[in-house]
Amino acid sequence: MSDLYDAILNGSAPQAAEATRTAIADGAAALDLVQREMVPAMDEVGRRFECEEYFVPELLLAARAMKASLALLRPLLASSGAQPAGRVVIGAVKGDLHDIGKNIVASMLEGGGFEVTDLGADVAPEKFVEAVLANRAGLVCLSALLTVTMPAMRTTIHALEAAGLRGRVKVMVGGAPVTQRYADEIGADGYGENAVAAVALARKLVDG
Repeated sequence: MSDLYDAILNGSAPQAAEATRTAIADGAAALDLVQREMVPAMDEVGRRFECEEYFVPELLLAARAMKASLALLRPLLASSGAQPAGRVVIGAVKGDLHDIGKNIVASMLEGGGFEVTDLGADVAPEKFVEAVLANRAGLVCLSALLTVTMPAMRTTIHALEAAGLRGRVKVMVGGAPVTQRYADEIGADGYGENAVAAVALARKLVDG
């Protein structure tokens, strides 16, 4: 595979940036680099994670390498009018300050070709609503690591409903204490057990 693919797979941000600059100088199209190099590389990272060949540190390094490349490609993608796989708003719900897992999911989604707006941690329901409107997002990802903050997921879904947005956005939930049963209970559209599962589900929800 290419130098960019290898750099992401090996988690080297400097090499990913250099490979991207070289590819651009050689006339490669930004969208081609994303679709033919970056997305397959992050898919392979996800596969290795599922097979327990890679672990969280490798995921984080691959995501950092991917972001180094994406930072160079974003202006080119915007100027070419290229459309993302989908627009996502992601955040840890109100009261929850834990964001490591959420950060991994956000990075993996970016690596999967999604345009991601990351609201950070301790995000109030109305902030999710504002971000959906501002970014024309079709998918909202809610994260919680604490059992006591899980009810904020339901509150956020209610806020989307009250704003008249629920019909146009899909809602995914995740985090250590969250289960498929809880996702069903609060009316979410899906549950991602880990970052790899979240990306697969996001693609399914957007395509569906």
